[in-house]
Amino acid sequence: MSERNSDKDKTCSPGCCQPVVNLTSIDSQTGSENDFFPPSKAWVSGTISTNAGEITVVKTDLSNSDRIGTYLARWGINRMNFRVRPGLYAAGAPDEKSPVFVSANYKMSFDKLRSQLGGIDAWLLVLDTRGINVWCAAGKGTFGTDEIIRQIENVKLTDIVAHRRIILPQLGAPGVKAHEVKKRSGFRVIYGPVRASDIPSFLRAGMKATAEMRRVKFSFRDRLALIPNDLIAYAKYSLAAAALFFLLSGFGLDIYSADRLLTHGLTSAILILIIYLAGICLPISLLPWLPGRSFSVKGMWIGLGVAAGIAWFSPGS
Repeated sequence: MSERNSDKDKTCSPGCCQPVVNLTSIDSQTGSENDFFPPSKAWVSGTISTNAGEITVVKTDLSNSDRIGTYLARWGINRMNFRVRPGLYAAGAPDEKSPVFVSANYKMSFDKLRSQLGGIDAWLLVLDTRGINVWCAAGKGTFGTDEIIRQIENVKLTDIVAHRRIILPQLGAPGVKAHEVKKRSGFRVIYGPVRASDIPSFLRAGMKATAEMRRVKFSFRDRLALIPNDLIAYAKYSLAAAALFFLLSGFGLDIYSADRLLTHGLTSAILILIIYLAGICLPISLLPWLPGRSFSVKGMWIGLGVAAGIAWFSPGS
């Protein structure tokens, strides 16, 4: 839920002894420089001087390369390295009174945040979530109390801002003990809206989120966005099974038949791919409307529907 003024991760590396953001240093805890999405003119506009040193200023308009990177990550390409270096970033021309938004170092989360900060002067404190989005990282514990405190100390946030408030995405709440953050760092946790697009309205309302901003929505379009990564992740198993059935279909009493290979074998391979596509696409997209509460029951309806469809369209049906 955080970024600059626009629409879904840094400055100082967590393992460095220097509080200033260093985009070329190697982070001893999270890996080498190659492990992070490289800063470029596509999303960096310069630096800003602070009492803790030079801080990288990020753009709030997403470039074509940003969008292409997101598209590729959706398809599982370079997904594990689609992350930015943890630390502190700036949007616009923030000063000691500007708000501090906290985000994950998954670049898609980072981009969502900064794209909503157009025209807003703010600081972006990026946690080391190992390249995982806010919601999942909160569940895994990487978007959590200790990491927030560590980054606050690492970037010397107390030397940069006069206030003692940090704004966290609401979906990060499960991994954070706000009272402990306050006790150990002096910074009060404020939970922002679920979606980054509500940040401008949230700020105009005096950092108060409405009931609508608190509501978690997972639309049909949001569900469809999950399909490409799952398709790529399990494609090799489906293709291997289809190839195996295709080749085995040629065996028979006459040892091996090319005709069976092109009839029964091809049909078997196509059916396996159809079942694979249906098993990935249909549960994700239709989950809210499938009868039953448990996934097993919902999956049963998918299986029955696919089986009925195959039987209906099969030759001789």
